[in-house]
Amino acid sequence: MNTVAPAPTPTTRALTWCLHLLVIGLLTLAAGRAVAGDPPHPGGTVAAAALCASVYATGPLVRRHRRPRRAAALWLAAVGVMWLVLLALSPEAVWVAFPLYFLQLHLLPRRAALVAVGATAAAAAAGFAAHQDAFSPAMAIGPGLGAAVAIAVVLGYQALYRESEQRRALIEELTATRADLAVAQHTAGVLAERDRLAREIHDTLAQGFSSIQLLLSAAGRALPGSPDTAARHVEQARQAAVDNLAEARRFVAALVPPGLDDATLPDALERLCATTSARHRLTARFRLTGAPAPLPAAHEVALLRIAQSALANTVRHAEATTADVTLGYHGDHVALGVADDGRGFDPEGLPAPDPTTGGFGLVAMRARAQAAGGTLAVDSAADHGTTLTARLPLTPSSETRPEARP
Repeated sequence: MNTVAPAPTPTTRALTWCLHLLVIGLLTLAAGRAVAGDPPHPGGTVAAAALCASVYATGPLVRRHRRPRRAAALWLAAVGVMWLVLLALSPEAVWVAFPLYFLQLHLLPRRAALVAVGATAAAAAAGFAAHQDAFSPAMAIGPGLGAAVAIAVVLGYQALYRESEQRRALIEELTATRADLAVAQHTAGVLAERDRLAREIHDTLAQGFSSIQLLLSAAGRALPGSPDTAARHVEQARQAAVDNLAEARRFVAALVPPGLDDATLPDALERLCATTSARHRLTARFRLTGAPAPLPAAHEVALLRIAQSALANTVRHAEATTADVTLGYHGDHVALGVADDGRGFDPEGLPAPDPTTGGFGLVAMRARAQAAGGTLAVDSAADHGTTLTARLPLTPSSETRPEARP
């Protein structure tokens, strides 16, 4: 049990004032009975009551002492001595023992407090018996019962206070945990959105700019010998720039790709193959197998982006003449395949992605497939072409993350 009470609350302040009023009221009662009655020492009783009240009034100074535990013990001893003097002069002082119980239990360590309460109860019983010139068990029952009630009340209050502190600490912990969880969720959302934006930029704007660069390079090589060919390449680059601008606007607005506006996924893939064949020295063919089934928008976006990225990689790196894009619906999943007859590569020997040289294509495609709950497989070897296959479930899983909208 601590010497210094915890920070006061409105309830504890009210209880403290009630205790102060009880002590002053009982001391006033003892002094008033001495004046109104005919005791042996009325003047001494009034003086002892006043002195006891004066000593009691110095109690607030205990909190300001550098050693409050020792100061509280000395203050209680002084109050107790004055009470014993008053008890020796007036039997009415026996009632002051009851508030003294609470003071001792509140300010002293538990063992010392119990000893002090027992000694106070014994002194009260003995003083009252001395004034009656006789002793009976009933004289000890009153002080003893009062001491028992005070002990029960104080111990019960301490238990309630500890439980309240534990609940407060638990609430603070839960509040801190909820704040940490919110921060973690926000951070995870930011990272996921950053990853999504990186894939979107790579598969749309970066690929579009790469296509424009290739077309303008081809136009430069055609000049001045083949102005018609150069003009055709420039026109194709202009159209690619128009499409890229539309992608950028849609990207900012967080809408689905323009290729899927008012069109099905097979139509968008067929249009992609036709555009690629018209702009580059690559014959891209589209083939549909199975009966088309409705797909979530996130799945359609993922498959179209994978096809765009795969064809862009074929144009830039494969030195291929043909590429076959296949979309197949197979019962519970949909598969997208992109196969070319290029020079191939070693999938295990690819360097790590680098912001200056690129290399994010396969990483972004695999991330898109996994975000939609699917898989991405790459089969390639030197001089044997490359086949890329993405498989997605027809129905989104609970772990599927949206690709088209943040």
